[in-house]
Amino acid sequence: MGNWVNWLLVIVGALCAAAELVLGAITGFDLALVGASLAAGGIVGLLTVSWHAGLISAAVFALIYFALFRRWLKEKLHVADRASNVDAVVGKMGMVTKRIGQSDCGIVKVGSEEWRAELAQAGDAEREIGASVQVVAVEGVTVKVK
Repeated sequence: MGNWVNWLLVIVGALCAAAELVLGAITGFDLALVGASLAAGGIVGLLTVSWHAGLISAAVFALIYFALFRRWLKEKLHVADRASNVDAVVGKMGMVTKRIGQSDCGIVKVGSEEWRAELAQAGDAEREIGASVQVVAVEGVTVKVK
């Protein structure tokens, strides 16, 4: 068959890696790593001047990736959904540091942050300094408490 098989492996591998860059890692780097396996197999084939060695090594590299490293890589790339900033405040308990009245905003300390606070519902009882409150919503920079 000749050396063209090895060159084809290298070219297809490079195209797979380039496609991964264009797609923006949608495939979870599988396309790039399979492409790297193909290209590495093609390089082995070029160095040994054997298309058999190129095809076999490309297949072995890809199998090693899928059998041993793919699960590990997927776990490392997984991003846990954690509430942050505003979303993390909802449901938390806080302490009133400035009185919250029916029509007056107050200040509530939630964790290490201080927030402008309003009562969640108009009929809720006013909260005095030192009272514990629960954040039920966030609107802009104001927390709604009960």
